[in-house]
Amino acid sequence: MIALGPVTPVLRIFDEHKAREFYVDFLEFKVVFEHRFADNFPLYMSVMRDACTLHLSEHHGDACPGAYVRIQSSDVASLVQILAAKQYTYAKPSVERTPWQTLETTITDPFGNKLVFVENEEP
Repeated sequence: MIALGPVTPVLRIFDEHKAREFYVDFLEFKVVFEHRFADNFPLYMSVMRDACTLHLSEHHGDACPGAYVRIQSSDVASLVQILAAKQYTYAKPSVERTPWQTLETTITDPFGNKLVFVENEEP
């Protein structure tokens, strides 16, 4: 049998400083690697938090802005509390209980990509 591995979304970014402010400072991802083909070329980087890995790319054609990514979380309410306490100007997360038995918070990055952190509720 063939087994599939984890998915690593590639999200389009347009500004390295804003990407670091959002993903590293606000969401607390760690930079795994950064790559440029040469000086003054677009950035391609990987960030990771726990088991969640995202690739961020300034390269035209790697991805389109406006992606929608669902990320499993063990405790959405605590995540929202931690993020809200940071007073990040561009995101004010809140918890939503959905009709399909999840707790969710949607946070849009500075480039229009939506990250939906999802916790499955116990039946």
